Amino acid sequence: MITFEQVSVRYDDTDRPALRDVDLTVEEGELCLVVGHTGVGKSTLLGTVNGLVPHFTGGTLYGRVTVDGRDTAHHPPRELADVVGVVGQDPLDGFVTDTVEEELAYTMEQLAIAPHVMRKRVEETLDLLGLADLRRRALYELSGGQQQRVAIGAVLTAHPRVLVLDEPTSALDPSAAEEVLAAVTRLVHDLGVTVLMAEHRLERVVQYADRVLHLPGDGHVVDGPPAEIFRTSSIAPPIVDLGRAAGWSPLPLSIRDARRAAAPLRGRLAGHPPPPAAPRHGAGRAEEGLLKARGVTVSYQGVPAVREVGLDLHGGQVTALMGRNGSGKSSLLWALQGSGPRTSGTVEVAPAADGKAPGDPHTMAPALARRAVGLVPQTPSDLLYLESVQQELAQADRESAVAGPGAGTARALLDRLAPGIDGATHPRDLSEGQKLALVLAIQLSAAPRVLLLDEPTRGLDYRAKTELIRIVGTLAAEGRAVVIATHDVEFVARAADRVVVMAQGDVVADGPTRDVIVASPVFAPQTAKILAPLPFLTVDQVTSALDRLPTGPAGPGSGADA
Repeated sequence: MITFEQVSVRYDDTDRPALRDVDLTVEEGELCLVVGHTGVGKSTLLGTVNGLVPHFTGGTLYGRVTVDGRDTAHHPPRELADVVGVVGQDPLDGFVTDTVEEELAYTMEQLAIAPHVMRKRVEETLDLLGLADLRRRALYELSGGQQQRVAIGAVLTAHPRVLVLDEPTSALDPSAAEEVLAAVTRLVHDLGVTVLMAEHRLERVVQYADRVLHLPGDGHVVDGPPAEIFRTSSIAPPIVDLGRAAGWSPLPLSIRDARRAAAPLRGRLAGHPPPPAAPRHGAGRAEEGLLKARGVTVSYQGVPAVREVGLDLHGGQVTALMGRNGSGKSSLLWALQGSGPRTSGTVEVAPAADGKAPGDPHTMAPALARRAVGLVPQTPSDLLYLESVQQELAQADRESAVAGPGAGTARALLDRLAPGIDGATHPRDLSEGQKLALVLAIQLSAAPRVLLLDEPTRGLDYRAKTELIRIVGTLAAEGRAVVIATHDVEFVARAADRVVVMAQGDVVADGPTRDVIVASPVFAPQTAKILAPLPFLTVDQVTSALDRLPTGPAGPGSGADA
């Protein structure tokens, strides 16, 4: 179905090719998972399949890519639209109509498909993806999972033979992600659609893959069965890291298989729970209350998004704010920060360690509010509007009234978070991780006591997430309160001290991370599911516990966990 013959891609402004001598064949009805760290060429590989590379991205394509017999070098994307369907990270960016039914029909209208055929295909797609009850709903009213299914349906009505998905679950809560992945696997198994999927949250998708295309970073592509590739790859989900640490063979890729292999490991770890997390600094500072919210309510056109929420944030604590798409997390963050609407309720925050009395960020002067609460939105680039990184940093210093060079300048903060970024670079040319670091530096230049992050792990690979964990840990150790709204349960297990769960605008759970997420079948990380009922959340906790145990035989299949 898809053939790469000695394919290389080189862009004019780079000193090495993005892809180098790629030879591979993707068969009909395969689900291929494309993995690799940020910036290794995954988007370039996907773009060659529908002709986006090189027709719209520039650069030079060497070799030959054929899709269903068509050479993509001689067929731009519009001439491949009936064969290849592409769904990007944010479905709202690709919508061009107002309702579900109209969006499903739009692609067929562009392909001049007969009206009676269009009607039939719309009905079939509504049933296939479970969208029939939503056919007349406005697209902006849908949840994230529903929007993603509509985006997939909009390309499916053209009956493509190939589906290219770029991080289809990055913005979805765990339940919505399962809905989308179930729809995708049904397309593969029942209709023989070939799927190429790039995804950073491998823990969600690895069990569904027939084959993995791993880009190690040198331009080459290594392909093979998932268990074989992940045994040695530089990037892997927690279930694979646990399997490697335990020496399991074959390497399990599903929770079910891992639990079967983990019986001896659970036996060894029983009675040896992980130690409680050490406080990030002195207990006195850790208890310092920095923000107090009472009865916070947010409504849009009379419909409540947040309902009388009370919340206390303390210095030295990282709090994860979780809940399904549409539960009110972003609305609550904006209300706490002061820029968003607040129908009722009060918010008091300490603006800085300068003796000033707590106040409401909604009524504070802008400069003082910036020093009280900083917020990084879901799309960090929304806060970037100047022509260079240096201009953005200088503007942040002016707004924060930072006098002269020193540790408090935005440039110094950026060098701590992501060293080596050229000040002349345009902010839009940065990677997602670098954009996040730049916006963090801009917000932190005001030295806010409270920092709010809305879905900061979107677009970040495991290595970048580890760096983000280090950053938020450092901020908490400095006495700040950090709140992270996220769907990334693995990130929460490693980074958060406390978890607050929202549903329909209400807080339905609030407590230590281990107590809240282990008790939830939806929000529990892979390690917790595999080793339940033991209270382990991360692979690091497991390996640390094993290191403290005396060595000895652990039974069949235990491998290195002995």
